[in-house]
Amino acid sequence: MTSAPLRTPSLAHDLVVLSAPTQAWSGQDAQMRAGVHGIMHADVRYVDRLVLTVGGAEPEHLATRRSASHASVTLMARGVDDAGKDPHVIVTRDRAVTAGLVAETIALENASEAQVTTVVRLEVGTELAPLATVRAGAPAGADATAVPTSEGAEVRAGQRMMHLRTAARVETGPDGFAVEWDIDVPPGGAWAGRAEFQFEDAGGILAPAGDAALGEALAVTADAGFRTDLDRWRAAARDDLAALLACGIDLADAPFATAGAPWYLTLFGRDALWTSRLLLPDALELAHGTLGALAAHQATSTDLAAASQPGKILHERRAAPHGIPREGLRFPAVYYGSVDATPLWVVLLNEARVAGLSLEEVRSLREPLHRALAWMRDEADPDGDGFLEYVDTTGSGLANQGWKDSADAVRFADGTEAAGPVALCEVQGYAYQAALAGADLLDALGEDGGLEWREWAERLQRRFREAFWVARDGARFPAMALDRDKRPADALTSNIGHLLGTGLLSAQEEAAVRDALMRPSMRSGWGLRTMASDERAYWPLSYHCGSVWAHDTAIAIDGLLRAGFTTDAAALAQELLDAASALDFRMPELFGGQDRDDDPAPIPHPTACVPQAWSAAAAAAVSRALAV
Repeated sequence: MTSAPLRTPSLAHDLVVLSAPTQAWSGQDAQMRAGVHGIMHADVRYVDRLVLTVGGAEPEHLATRRSASHASVTLMARGVDDAGKDPHVIVTRDRAVTAGLVAETIALENASEAQVTTVVRLEVGTELAPLATVRAGAPAGADATAVPTSEGAEVRAGQRMMHLRTAARVETGPDGFAVEWDIDVPPGGAWAGRAEFQFEDAGGILAPAGDAALGEALAVTADAGFRTDLDRWRAAARDDLAALLACGIDLADAPFATAGAPWYLTLFGRDALWTSRLLLPDALELAHGTLGALAAHQATSTDLAAASQPGKILHERRAAPHGIPREGLRFPAVYYGSVDATPLWVVLLNEARVAGLSLEEVRSLREPLHRALAWMRDEADPDGDGFLEYVDTTGSGLANQGWKDSADAVRFADGTEAAGPVALCEVQGYAYQAALAGADLLDALGEDGGLEWREWAERLQRRFREAFWVARDGARFPAMALDRDKRPADALTSNIGHLLGTGLLSAQEEAAVRDALMRPSMRSGWGLRTMASDERAYWPLSYHCGSVWAHDTAIAIDGLLRAGFTTDAAALAQELLDAASALDFRMPELFGGQDRDDDPAPIPHPTACVPQAWSAAAAAAVSRALAV
């Protein structure tokens, strides 16, 4: 018998409330049944089933209201109601998440003319499965049994423990426990019960950070002058970002934005850096914290399995090794498979300095700066052709190590995939910008080396102009990448938008990139497609070859602003704002790249994470463009 293929759970229509590193996923009715549903803390799912019954029947869903860390779900309990057409027994499930704690409050209101005498039961399935196995569609739970305590129950497996605290009756079993309340509610009366799930993880690496690091980023004030729809997106985005903030348990004064829920609720170099860049100058403390958190884990040695080299900034940090079995990927706890995080770190440091980071604070990061610049010069260009490039030599790491890191992301116009080593166009832009930023930082610190890095940048600019530009279908634009044979991967993609404003391009070249980006094949009407719709490899629900990512469009918007194309920036900003409005102002990781004329709202991508830090931060770029 052939076993069913493993599939990543769909996330498109589920309810999530969170406060990093804790999250709770369910249906819109608050019931947890299958797929991604459950209560997670750090990289472990502790609860995989949470089902409420009243009088032996599940209440029926009426409405859901939510913020990032709280949800209130209204239901009707038909099984204990009278026979009238109006619902007279209303149940409310209130779910609040703070770091390390999920509190579930169940309330019942009786508007009928009879007393309601019944049993309210909450069935809890315990699992303790690594989140990586949940993502793979094959959760592998640890051997853990719920045992009763004086406060409720507890479940332990190794260093991890979940406590249930409740005043209700608790029945424990091998697969979890049940919480029961025997209630009597008179006509016109009400009742409420509460269950709290609290987590301990001795091996955890994250702690809560609070929202002070956001500063005034995306704040909505009476005199802000923004439109109502933009105000709503800004408020929702700030709420999501606050719920995503964390710090290392070993570095409490260095807050950063975790990447997104459910799979990426940890430190990701590229995501944290771009989130901070998009939120500057208003979130200077977040930028400083992000720089410090990443510098603390900067690579000091070469390790092929970890893709580390001295000076490199990490791709992701977790508490333990993990993998994606379906794709044959295995990663150590700290993995460095990112070609762009290191130059982006240097760029952010200089942008933070310009935004007000003190010279003393910059000086405290002097050594990581020198190591990052040395990595660009000495390690990132193994074949000596002058371009930053990557290749996975293990077969178990990321085949592509730019922001489009799926295995099929880098394409030629005929649809074929580029083989590594690969030199991405946008990474050369980041490197050019980082070289000049490094020069400015060295000058500010009173150190030598600025001239060397300005000359390095000039040589990179000249080589890029000679190697990357292609002409197709009446347009001229940079190729997405060079493959191992230095052939330009000439599919038209959104990568070129990241070059705008880096300084790598001349004014004439920036105009050519603007023209390519603003072609109808690149614009879905909800934002920029990752790949033009007339390319052979295009598919609107492809993760990186046709979908729309809000942060990707936001980067292009900021680039257009810096290049002076304010009208084009505003047009794309309006498209993203319209998408946010259609998505109830919570911007997911990505959505489909279908034409807006064909669909009244963006089509969800089934595995898109939400909330996602850099998607929320896109609201800042949109605000800048619409304020011009």
